[in-house]
Amino acid sequence: MPRFVQPAPVPADPYADDRLLTGWLERHLGATGLDEAKGRLVALAADVAGPLRAAHADAEANPPALVRYDPWGARIDRIDTPAGWRAQRDAAARHAVVALPYLPEARGTWGAAARVVQHALLHLFGPESATFSCPVAMSDGAAALLSLPDVASEVRDAWLPRLISTDPARAITSGQWMTESQGGSDLARSDTTARPAGDGSWRLTGEKWFCSAADAAMAVALARPDGAGDGSRVLAPFLVPRYAADSPLAAAGQDPADPAPGVRIHRLKDKLGTRALPTAEIGLADAYALPLGEPSQPGLVRAMTLVVVTRLHNAAAAAGGMRRGLDLAVAYARGRRVAGGPLADSPLHTATLATLAVDAAGAFVLAGHAFGLLGRVEVGSDPAAATELRIVAPLAKLATGRLAVASASEYVEAFGGAGYVEDTGVPRLLRDAQVLPIWEGTTNVLALDVLRAVVREDAAAPLLSRIDAAVEAARALHPALADTLAGVAGELRGTLAEVAAEPASPAVLAGARGLALRLAYALTAALLVEQAAWGDELAEAAARLWARRWLRGEDVAVDAHRHAEVLL
Repeated sequence: MPRFVQPAPVPADPYADDRLLTGWLERHLGATGLDEAKGRLVALAADVAGPLRAAHADAEANPPALVRYDPWGARIDRIDTPAGWRAQRDAAARHAVVALPYLPEARGTWGAAARVVQHALLHLFGPESATFSCPVAMSDGAAALLSLPDVASEVRDAWLPRLISTDPARAITSGQWMTESQGGSDLARSDTTARPAGDGSWRLTGEKWFCSAADAAMAVALARPDGAGDGSRVLAPFLVPRYAADSPLAAAGQDPADPAPGVRIHRLKDKLGTRALPTAEIGLADAYALPLGEPSQPGLVRAMTLVVVTRLHNAAAAAGGMRRGLDLAVAYARGRRVAGGPLADSPLHTATLATLAVDAAGAFVLAGHAFGLLGRVEVGSDPAAATELRIVAPLAKLATGRLAVASASEYVEAFGGAGYVEDTGVPRLLRDAQVLPIWEGTTNVLALDVLRAVVREDAAAPLLSRIDAAVEAARALHPALADTLAGVAGELRGTLAEVAAEPASPAVLAGARGLALRLAYALTAALLVEQAAWGDELAEAAARLWARRWLRGEDVAVDAHRHAEVLL
């Protein structure tokens, strides 16, 4: 009897077959702007479906390894990575995944919407990058930090061009060394110290516990300058060269690939997911560092420039992963036969996939909106966008992170036993998704950040205005959707009034997570309505089902099945 072989699922073209992505781009860029972007997006999609998919598999199959000593006993702390990881690095540079919003020609073509194009690139690149999307995120954050006017021009000129180079032979990436074992997200307990060296450089000493992209050429590290006192506000960001090639402290003749003097790799982390990404514990002992801004001034606010960018990348990774998981599950359902016919013909299974498509659509527009706001802040210095971004960045990160984990669990289940077998690659969807609600702030940490934005900066006002406008737009689309949005807007105004009256009360603090998620879900509904009002049929179906699912708590399976052809 011949052995049964299940055909491997081949996902759809990640650009051409993603109608929400192409519609979103046309709305925000215009037909001419989309034409200008199409070549980049088509080229990256082709790479993703071909060599980068193979590179992704290679990087996952050959995780990084730490080589502490050379054959003669010298400490070298070398991190070996496979060809697939290096191919992802080259592709990120070649396709300008980091560089695009900083390139004068991109800003000349799209203006503030260069960040919209970048979000599309990330949506394509991230899901099969073997989580190279993480160093991409941190490199973008470092580039944004280096672009600040209070960073010394000689530091910016030496490092920024390398971070945003599109030449793989020149481009570098950045790590992020902030977390310490005793503090974690409690940055006030950070005890890495910085002392001036007398020549404009500084020396850092301390222990960093979770350093992602430990193979990157540089890192941004938080440290407490001499005499700065306690607390987190006084912490300052410093640029630390990772290798001897970039450290003036390196001895003459030292191998340029050696760690910079004072930088020691203790061990690589054995993580639940993101296994292709080298993450390390790193010790600093008088390591050479360059200040990013004036260290005598409270520096945490400067470091938040980086954090906002990486939070947006986290949201993009969540949305991109959800979309690619959906593509894989749909392809499998069309190729898998159950009870005499394709699994895709099962109304129950189709309803499940269509419901997941609603969640993927919501995550996409929420992440995309955040990138659009960031572009308006960077290019137009738009104060209204800055206020809205202050609350949208944590909302987008926390909501999409949770959606990504729930969706990934469903995608694994959609494959049955094959979804539980490592060599199919499907379990990675769930393992890699689990980092998204954790990195750059857990849901609770971000919910408290949302509270601060609401209380200190009245950052909820632009969200409520956007929801109000969506209520009016929804009247022409679907009256029940408009009524739902109007009711939630009134409810949120009442809750926010209670927050303003007693922001430190136990009841307000205990309810911070629920409020943040409610704000995120309402904002997402409004964004889907905006896209639907432009004429997007998929967004209209998603808006109606999203509002019922996430604002009214209803089971939408029957209607999701009814709209499956549009949603899938």
